[in-house]
Amino acid sequence: MIRPLAVLLLLALGGACAHTVKTSHLEALRPAVEGFHQRIRWKDYRYAARYIVPERRQDFEQARKELHDERDLAVTDYEIEGVELSEDNQRAIITSRISWMRLPSVSEQRDTVTSEFVHRDGVWLLERQLGGPFDGELP
Repeated sequence: MIRPLAVLLLLALGGACAHTVKTSHLEALRPAVEGFHQRIRWKDYRYAARYIVPERRQDFEQARKELHDERDLAVTDYEIEGVELSEDNQRAIITSRISWMRLPSVSEQRDTVTSEFVHRDGVWLLERQLGGPFDGELP
């Protein structure tokens, strides 16, 4: 009787630990998503690049320089509208609304943006983005 009880206890504790790990890395998703959006809103593109998968960071930063985004792009607002997680909790699709202006136009644009974040090496990173001021740059 003791052996089955011990096995049950080990399984219960093991499951609790696995749940804690999943919960903790899911809790890290929100700060990553918010952090990226805040950094682009305040034109801190160098720091925003830290939220992007390493293989695309340099291209992102280069595009900001070539397009003179520190001078010409103004992200005026953003709102996170939805989050969809993959079954394994390693990918998240974030839907947001972003408002921005890019000179020489003075018209504000508002677009629905779909961002795909992946969980790698303990952190959430932006892998793809469709829509918004960076549309097509993170394919």
